[in-house]
Amino acid sequence: MITKKVNSVTEALEGVHDDMTLMLGGFGLSGIPENAISELVKRNVKGLTCISNNAGVDDFGLGLLLQKKQIKKMISSYVGENAEFERQMLSGELDVELIPQGTLAERCRAAQGGFPAIYTPAGYGTEVAEGKETREFDGKMYVLERAFKADFAFVKAWKGDTAGNLIFKGTARNFNPVMCGAATITVAEVEELLPAGELDPNQIHIPGIFVQRIFEGKNYEKRIEQRTVRKREN
Repeated sequence: MITKKVNSVTEALEGVHDDMTLMLGGFGLSGIPENAISELVKRNVKGLTCISNNAGVDDFGLGLLLQKKQIKKMISSYVGENAEFERQMLSGELDVELIPQGTLAERCRAAQGGFPAIYTPAGYGTEVAEGKETREFDGKMYVLERAFKADFAFVKAWKGDTAGNLIFKGTARNFNPVMCGAATITVAEVEELLPAGELDPNQIHIPGIFVQRIFEGKNYEKRIEQRTVRKREN
């Protein structure tokens, strides 16, 4: 049986270099590929274009890459809680393409499925649609959005097996599934890596055909972006 397992995050990121386009799963800080991001920081690769829903926070997630000026362009849906992201965007240091969240997801899904583009009503009549093809379907206007083209996709799953099959847990099942197979190489890091055949086929969210490399991650912090608690009643 073909195995997708690699022995370390260092091996998993073999071939990553400056000026690449990367997809990174997660929503806020939920389900982000922590090990892959740490390795990118360590390697000090620069000129990156990052496709991700947001850029983490100032001192965690993609915010670590922003701090070191490793990212030249962010393609995302919102700035979130990242003050450095906001500062670089407003100062012109960082090229930013903000796009509707659903459009972001569907451009990933189109790349995953091998479709060159999608039509979406989101953004029609706004700056989002400037310079893009538009078309009417059943009396409603749509904007043509092209599928993403990325060199690597980095995703985080709860469990996986050596064949690359993945199971996501809770809200970590956000942008991770649609980014699998949406780049030339998909690298999955998992909390628990099992031998092929150990996962219940009925529970698998992403089949291994969409994954080229998989490894068992370490030392996950799983930070909470906004911790809100109710005051304890007397």
